[in-house]
Amino acid sequence: MKETGKRLKALREGIGISQAKLAEALGSTQSSINRYENGQATPPVALFRRYADFFDVSLDYIFARTDKPQGATYKFQPKATPEREEMRRFIEMCFDPKSPMHDKLKETLFRMMEDTQ
Repeated sequence: MKETGKRLKALREGIGISQAKLAEALGSTQSSINRYENGQATPPVALFRRYADFFDVSLDYIFARTDKPQGATYKFQPKATPEREEMRRFIEMCFDPKSPMHDKLKETLFRMMEDTQ
């Protein structure tokens, strides 16, 4: 938790507010904020969420899993390809053939699947 404490302190100091002001904003106490920043205590999960919301960063960033404030430690890439007949059948079932956008929506999905390869 030492690394997380350093990250919490850096976030606070980065916007130039005191521990007391941050505690007030997060619904905590100055002494608790001090202990979290020094790695002497671990904030409850709800407080970690308030930190993330207050500083507009991801929990991955707070936990030092990434240096990107927006998070994204991995890139999701589904394994669906247009060649997979089962996926084509699924897409066919998803749209009402009576809809005026039926063909356009299906083709858009097929193109998106091709782009992810």
